[in-house]
Formats: sequence, C-alpha cells, structure tokens
Amino acid sequence: MNIIQTEFRDLYIIEPSIFEDDRGYFFESFNYEKFTKETSLTINFVQDNESMSNKGVLRGLHLQISPKSQAKLVRVVSGSVNDVVVDLRKEEPTYGKYFKIHLSAENNKQLFIPSGFAHGFLSLQDNTKFLYKCSDFYSKEHEFTIIWNDTDLKIDWQIENPIISEKDENGINFETFINKNCVTY
Repeated sequence: MNIIQTEFRDLYIIEPSIFEDDRGYFFESFNYEKFTKETSLTINFVQDNESMSNKGVLRGLHLQISPKSQAKLVRVVSGSVNDVVVDLRKEEPTYGKYFKIHLSAENNKQLFIPSGFAHGFLSLQDNTKFLYKCSDFYSKEHEFTIIWNDTDLKIDWQIENPIISEKDENGINFETFINKNCVTY
C-alpha cells in the first residue's frame, strides 16, 4: 500500500498493492497500523456507506460540522468518478481551494479526506458504485451542502448540466457557509 501526501495537509491518496494471478486479484483496502504509522493520524471508522450512480450524476458538496464532523476514506468498486474535495479549514493555506482526483474500479485508488473538507463526486459511467468509510455517524443537524457550482470555488467538474438531487440543487454558496462561522472539525 502506497500512501501519498497531497499538497493539502492530511489529505492522502492511497494506492493499494494488488496481487493478481489466474484466479483474480487481492488487495488490502485499508490497514490501520500502516495508515497510522505513515500519516500519524488516528482514525476510527464507525460507518460504511455505498451509493450507486449513473453517468452524469453529481453528488455534493457535502460535509458535517463539529461536533459530528467526519473524516472519510472513499473509493470506487465499479465504474469511475471525478472526486472533489474543498478545504474548509480556515487556518490552512489551502482554505477555499479544491482538489480533484479520478477514482475508478480500474485504478483502485482511494482518497482519505480528513475532517474539515466538503466532498462531492461526478459519476463518469452508469452503475458506478462508490464506497466510503466515515469516522462519525450521520447527523442531519450537523449536515451542510455547498452548491456544486459555486462561483467562488470555480470547480471544473467538466460537465454543464449534471443530474443532481433537490438537496444538492438547494445547497448554500461558499460565502454563506463562511459567514455562518462553522467549525468544520
């Protein structure tokens, strides 16, 4: 397993070591001891979620604020996505910036997202299955959605008219979120 630090503090790309033979393949998708040793982060995942999305579906940008903020480990088991996170940690030099990565069943890459980030993804294929581990349970009272096409964030989703939920369509803009002075982690 290769753990790669991005330019965002505590945001890691995880590339598993894949063992293949004529029967198929095997890989370790998460190893707590190795992750903790390489990142110095202590994470306890308490909830696993799975979604299925067709091509052109955009989900996000979602987050939960403190005291129910969530770190996430995300990956694709079938299909592919453009995965996007936005740093909402005000003291960081990457505050208000986004990071985008292509995750797919073919590349088996994962993204570890620390608390304090909004998260979303665009499905690039029909029947894309997306898995994510969360460090805290879902809490509607602490949930926020930042509008996917916020003009301040300028995220290049590479799509003009995605398929989105009513909740995501009614997300707040980045400036409104900032003005709420939310603690994100």
